[in-house]
Amino acid sequence: MGEEAIVRVVLFVVMVGSGVLLLWMAQAAASGRLGRNQLAGIRLPVTMASDSAWLAAHVAAKRPIQWAGWCSIDSAAPSVLPVPVAIMLASILIGAAGMITFTLYGASVGSRAARALSDGD
Repeated sequence: MGEEAIVRVVLFVVMVGSGVLLLWMAQAAASGRLGRNQLAGIRLPVTMASDSAWLAAHVAAKRPIQWAGWCSIDSAAPSVLPVPVAIMLASILIGAAGMITFTLYGASVGSRAARALSDGD
């Protein structure tokens, strides 16, 4: 297997794996299956303050985090298609930018939801 093929496979696995992980975490955290922890989720002081703040943040952030996951997965497609390397890399970079943007947006939405919950107490 040539170097380019190895790079394509690695990029495909990383981007699809990241996307699947984001989709799973968005669903698990919003459903309450992924409780407060120090490893995964929106770990800000306001969301870590209580279980109800954690859940409120993840329910609010579910859709943007899912978008982040799909950006990652969709951007991997050119890695397995016979397209020039430049197009593949552009797709990966755009997908990574979308993934980061939607994840940060989700964290912002989630932290606002958790703050609104704590302000209501």
